[in-house]
Amino acid sequence: MSKVWIFDLDDTLHDASTHIFPVMNRAMTQYIQDQLDMDEDKAHHLRQHYWQAYGATLKGLMRHHGTNPHHFLHETHQFRNLPELIVQTKRLRHLIKSLSGRKVIYTNAPRRYAISVLNLLDITDLFELVFSVESTKFHAKPSVRGFQGLLKRIKAKPSDCIMLEDNLAALMTAKRLGMQTIWISKGLAKPNFVDFRLSKVSALANLKL
Repeated sequence: MSKVWIFDLDDTLHDASTHIFPVMNRAMTQYIQDQLDMDEDKAHHLRQHYWQAYGATLKGLMRHHGTNPHHFLHETHQFRNLPELIVQTKRLRHLIKSLSGRKVIYTNAPRRYAISVLNLLDITDLFELVFSVESTKFHAKPSVRGFQGLLKRIKAKPSDCIMLEDNLAALMTAKRLGMQTIWISKGLAKPNFVDFRLSKVSALANLKL
């Protein structure tokens, strides 16, 4: 069976922390302020609390406040100047093209945003599927249900899959299911559920799997 490379998007295939996440986080905090009638400080802490508790702010808002997920995603992922915010990874297209096996994107981001980023990175055509938060029926990573939905969709066994991700909670779920795990991080302490740690995705070119 050929390998299935499952790539996260933000902070895995490109650097989202430098420009994109600050804009997104401000938009999410503003959304919570507007929808829940909170001041900025309380909204900021609630956003962080839900992200830490559920792996996604949206999941907490849906569970505790009945937030409409489509409205939330539309309002918090509007980037008028997205091309200027993208930090390119050198030789990314060449790297992904050189990997043997199937390749899919699995992201907690909305589909429209994910496709926009992949187009700007010039790699959209290299992936057979973009499995977005809508695809998971809003069971975002690290939820097992989202992973199970992906595996069913691509008709793959976990043992055939390699997950590349910057988020440890998502990698923990992947490992529990039986996937190989690659952590994209500059952190030095590698948890036992992580098979390989790479400081950036381009280091994948030197990894022998």
